[in-house]
Amino acid sequence: MDHESLPIYELDEEIVSTLSGGNRLVLEAPTGSGKSTQVPQILLDGGILGNGRCVILQPRRLAARMLAARVASERGVKLGGEVGYQIRLDNVSSRDTRILFVTEGILLRQMLADPELRGISAIVFDEFHERHLFGDISLARALDLQETTRPDLKIIVMSATLDGAELATYLGNASFLKSEGRVHPVEILHLSHEPREDPIWETATDAVAGHFDDTEGNILVFMPGSYEIQRTIRELQARLGSRCAILPLHGELPAAEQDKAVNRGGGRKIIVSTNVAETSLTIDGITLVVDSGLARIARHDANRGINTLFIEKISAASAAQRAGRAGRTAPGVCVRLWTERDHQRRPLRELPEIKRLDLAETILSLKAAGVGDLKTFRWIEPPDSAALDRAEFLLRDLGALDAEGAITGLGRRMLNFPLHPRYARMLLAAEELGSVRAASLIAAITQTRSMLLKVDKRIEEERMEIFGGGTSDFLVLMRVFEWARSRDFRMNECRTLGIHSDSARQVGKLFDQFLDIAHAEALLIEDAPPTDEAVARCVLAGFADQVAVRKNPGTLVCDIVRGRRGLLARQSVADGSRFLVAAEIAEIEGRDGDARVLLSLATGIEEVWLREMFPADFTDRAEYFFDKSQNRVVVRRERVFRDLVLENRDRDAEPGPATSSCLADEVLAGNLRLNGWDDAVDQWIHRVNFLARLCPDQGLPILGDDERHHIILLVCDGATC
Repeated sequence: MDHESLPIYELDEEIVSTLSGGNRLVLEAPTGSGKSTQVPQILLDGGILGNGRCVILQPRRLAARMLAARVASERGVKLGGEVGYQIRLDNVSSRDTRILFVTEGILLRQMLADPELRGISAIVFDEFHERHLFGDISLARALDLQETTRPDLKIIVMSATLDGAELATYLGNASFLKSEGRVHPVEILHLSHEPREDPIWETATDAVAGHFDDTEGNILVFMPGSYEIQRTIRELQARLGSRCAILPLHGELPAAEQDKAVNRGGGRKIIVSTNVAETSLTIDGITLVVDSGLARIARHDANRGINTLFIEKISAASAAQRAGRAGRTAPGVCVRLWTERDHQRRPLRELPEIKRLDLAETILSLKAAGVGDLKTFRWIEPPDSAALDRAEFLLRDLGALDAEGAITGLGRRMLNFPLHPRYARMLLAAEELGSVRAASLIAAITQTRSMLLKVDKRIEEERMEIFGGGTSDFLVLMRVFEWARSRDFRMNECRTLGIHSDSARQVGKLFDQFLDIAHAEALLIEDAPPTDEAVARCVLAGFADQVAVRKNPGTLVCDIVRGRRGLLARQSVADGSRFLVAAEIAEIEGRDGDARVLLSLATGIEEVWLREMFPADFTDRAEYFFDKSQNRVVVRRERVFRDLVLENRDRDAEPGPATSSCLADEVLAGNLRLNGWDDAVDQWIHRVNFLARLCPDQGLPILGDDERHHIILLVCDGATC
C-alpha cells in the first residue's frame, strides 16, 4: 500500500496549516489510519520542523523501534540517519536525525539534562489514551516550557480512543482534528456461557481452529504475557500442524523475531501477541482476532512497595482497539473469550497510571526539575494525596530527599538509573559493597512470582537441606535460581523440588536486564561471590522503610517502622535475627477472619549497619513515669530508629528536675499525697486567695494552678518516691 493513500492523509493539509498558525494540536484518528508513521513525515515534509527535530513518544520500546524502521523504509533512508529511535540501552540516532521515536522515560530524562529541549521543534505524544505516567508528566512539562521559554515548540497529542475535545480543553488553546478513517465491518462474537476452568490458551486454540477455514487472512491472538504466548503457540502447533506459520510477538523477543511477526508477505500466519499489537503497530492482512480479554497491567504492589504487573481484564476501549485490528484491510471477525454480560461489566477505559502506580520515581524526577510543591503541579488528573505522601516518605527513607523534601546528591545519582528508586538505591549500595551481580538478581527475584511452590513437609525439608543456610531468604532463592538455571529450567527436574520453572526462567530474563542497566551505568560487575553481609546491606539500602524488630526471641511477632506490627513468615531463615528487613509485607486474612500482616522475603540485619547507613535517623528518648508497684519514679530509656523502638530499659530514676516534675504531676492528678499537705493546707490556700481578691491593695499573691504546681515541685525536689 502506498503510504500516502492512508486515511490520515485526508488531514495532511489541515495538520500543516493548523500548526503553521498555532502550536498545539489534538488529533483523534482510528487504529490503522497511519497517524503513528505518517504525522511525523507530514510535519517534516510540510516545513513545520524548520531545522529542528520531531520527537515521537511511544509507550513501548518494541513500537518505537518498529515504527522508526517502517518510516525509514518508507523514506528510503538508513535507520539512524534521518529517522532513528532511542530506547533504554539502545540509541540508533545521530546528529542528522530529524524524526526520532523514543519511549516516554527517554524524553523526561532529556528534559532534566536540557530543560530548553534545544534542537527539538515538535513533540508528538502518540497513543495518549493509554495515559502512562511519564507521558502525563512529560506533557505537563512541555506545556510549561512552551508557555515560558519555548513558545515556538509544537505539541501534538494523538490517539484513537481518547476524548479529544476534553483533552483540547486541558491544553487550553489547542486545535482539534479528527479523522474518521476507513475501517471495514468487524463481526464481534462473545462466548455464549461463562468459560470453563480450562487454561486460556486452550480456549483460544479452540476459537482459532473453529474459524481457521472460514477466514482467509492472517490471524491475531491476544494473550497477556510471554508465558501464555508460548503455551498458546504449543497448543496451536499441536492442533494445526504446518498449515501456517505461528509466530510470537512481545517485548522480550530478539528484534529479528519481532520483525518476522510484523513483516509483510511469507504466506498465511498466526501472530500470538501481547497488547503491543493493540496500538501503534499495524500487522497487515488480519481478518480474525481472537482476544483473551486479558493484559498485564502495571499497578502499585503494596506488599512489596514497588510497581509490578498483574494479569487483569482489559477495558471496553482496549477490546474495541483489538477488534479493530481485524477490519483494517477487509471485513473481519473478532472472537472474544468472555461473555457479553461480562463485557457490559468492564470499565470503559483503564484507570490512568497516575491513579494506580507508585509515584516515587516520578516525584524524584519532578524534584530534580525544581518542582517544589507537588500538590500545585500541572497534573492532568491529580494523584491521591495519600499516594504523594507515601512516595515522599519512601524517598526520604531511601535518602533521595532531605527532611525538607529537596532532592539530595544521592537522589540525583539514583535518577541516572531507569529503575524504581528502590532498585537504584540497591545498585548504588552494591557498587560500594562489591555485590552488583547479587543485587541485580535480588531485584529480579522481587519482580516475579515466587519460584517456590507449596509442597508437602518432606519436600520442604529436602529443599531447605539443599538451599538453606544464612540469615536471608534471598540467599535461599538465589541458590534456587542457580540450581534451576544449571538445569536449563527443565520443568520435570524443577518439579521434583517444587520449583516453578517458568518463574525461575522469568527471573533469569529480568536478571539480565538489571545487569545490562548496571553495565550501562558503568558499575563494576564483580566475578567473586559477595559476603552474606554485603547482600544484607544491599537489601537494607533498598527497603530501609521496611525495617522490623522482633518483640522477643521466642516469638515471630515484629514491630515495623511507621507504627506497624506483623508476623514473620514461619519458613523464613531470618527467624534467628532480632533485627530484620522485609522486602514483602502483606496483609492476609487469618483463620478467624481477622487481617494479619505477614513479613516475608526477610533478611537479618545488625543495628550497627543501621547506625552506619542512617545515622541521622537515630534518637534516644527518656520517659519518666510513676510505677505504682514500686511506689517510685522509673525512667524508661529507648533507642529509636525513626519511629521504631529498637530497645527500651526501665531503671529507677535519679533525683532531678524530670523526676520532680513526674512526682508533682502525680500529686496534682490526685494519685499521690504529700506528707503534711492535707485539707487544712488547701483551706488556707482558699482563704489567702479570697483575701487577695477582696483586698487587692494588700498586694497578696493569688495562688493559682501554676503557683500550686511550682510549690509542689519545690517540695518534691530531690525526691524519687
